[in-house]
Amino acid sequence: MTRSPGATTGCRVVLRGSFALPLARHDAFRLFTARGEELRVPGWTPRFFVDDADDLEVGTVWQTRDDDGRPTTWVVLDCEPGRAARYARVAEAWTAGTVTVELVDAAEGCVVQVAYDLTAMTTDAAADLARFADGYDAYLEEWRTTILDHLASGGAMPGPV
Repeated sequence: MTRSPGATTGCRVVLRGSFALPLARHDAFRLFTARGEELRVPGWTPRFFVDDADDLEVGTVWQTRDDDGRPTTWVVLDCEPGRAARYARVAEAWTAGTVTVELVDAAEGCVVQVAYDLTAMTTDAAADLARFADGYDAYLEEWRTTILDHLASGGAMPGPV
């Protein structure tokens, strides 16, 4: 974690990690979009502000709520369908930053590389962000397990890109 000179309440963390999936990257990619996550993540309910919004289009905005009910606004910053997406993520008066998901071909599927670059806006958010950073590897393992459980149960898959 880093603190800027003069900063007294917040902090910034940059986290990177990866995990393997037994899916081709083109098939797996949609699982990391707003609508794809809705299929596999309990409680993930993106609310779009434009009818028929394309969750792969740069500039698309949607909102979710975190575990504490805090609104979190997302914006697609970059998207290379089938390969990578970068999102701005702002949890109201709590944290702000980016989330990047990149998928790389592997011998038996793909490797998902996930990076969070977040800044906490308050002392409480900084403590929460420190806990998130400490548990980041377990967090990504939970992503992997959730996806594998979804696949094993015959859960719906979004169409490939």
